[in-house]
Amino acid sequence: MHDYDLLVVGSANADLVIGVERRPAAGETVLGSDLAVHPGGKGANQAVAAARLGARTALLARVGDDGHGRLLLESQREAGVDTAGVLVGGAPTGVALITVDPSGDNSIVVSPGANARLSPEDVRAAADLLASAGVVSLQLEIPLETVATVVEVVRTGAGAGTGEDGTGEGGPRIVLNPSPPAPLPAEVLAACDPLVVNEHEARFLLGDDPAGREEAPEAWAAALLARGPRSVVITLGAAGALVADRDRTVLVPSLPVKAVDTTGAGDAFTGALAWRLGVGDDLETAVRFAVRVGAAAVTRAGAQESFPTAEEVAAR
Repeated sequence: MHDYDLLVVGSANADLVIGVERRPAAGETVLGSDLAVHPGGKGANQAVAAARLGARTALLARVGDDGHGRLLLESQREAGVDTAGVLVGGAPTGVALITVDPSGDNSIVVSPGANARLSPEDVRAAADLLASAGVVSLQLEIPLETVATVVEVVRTGAGAGTGEDGTGEGGPRIVLNPSPPAPLPAEVLAACDPLVVNEHEARFLLGDDPAGREEAPEAWAAALLARGPRSVVITLGAAGALVADRDRTVLVPSLPVKAVDTTGAGDAFTGALAWRLGVGDDLETAVRFAVRVGAAAVTRAGAQESFPTAEEVAAR
């Protein structure tokens, strides 16, 4: 049995949020609401989402030695996340500048700060932490070489019983959400089980592939699978999510909800999905649960503060 159901390796940001009547066009200034500061970052969000649901969760990240860093550490600990892997210093804490319009849609600009200093050396030094998790969840708000090093450490034996496929019995399963999207090395793609993408990320990764110009997510999933991941999950907003592996493709519908704020909903989905895989659910079952978590998250404002508990999910 692993010490943790889930280890999240990724970013931790302070979210600086302003509500707007409409998002500004290029060169335009609009007035907004009072500034609100919330703990965020895709890695930190996933860790909190999973821990709030009941997962045994740890976070490997880097924050600055500043007020925002202390805010992030406090929010993780309050949610029940083990923060022994959170490194402090090297640069100011990362910041996300977020505008949210009345429909709940958002636009985000990220200053990586300390996230950009989470290094391959930090990952290698945390090999024992990697080995202690059932699932390792990754995003791309940290350097791509750091993500690749996580995959390398797992492949070369981070877990007991590593087999020919690089993650044999006892080794961590890799979940990757390539956000913000970037070209992925073949060895990283091959480790993903699943690769979790939205429409924008899927089309980016497909590039000039004709499948990327189609409107059918089934075509995106098939083309992405051909590039090496063991499985693919495509999130489709209010339509739910598409699950695809070598054997089948299944559309999992979402629940009808009134969206208030979509900030962090994808992180809640991925954190929930990774947790359920870590405790032994098959991929479709894990996605069905994660869709319900994501739907619950959009009904409240903010990122981490909107994430539901297991009891709240069960009540829907």
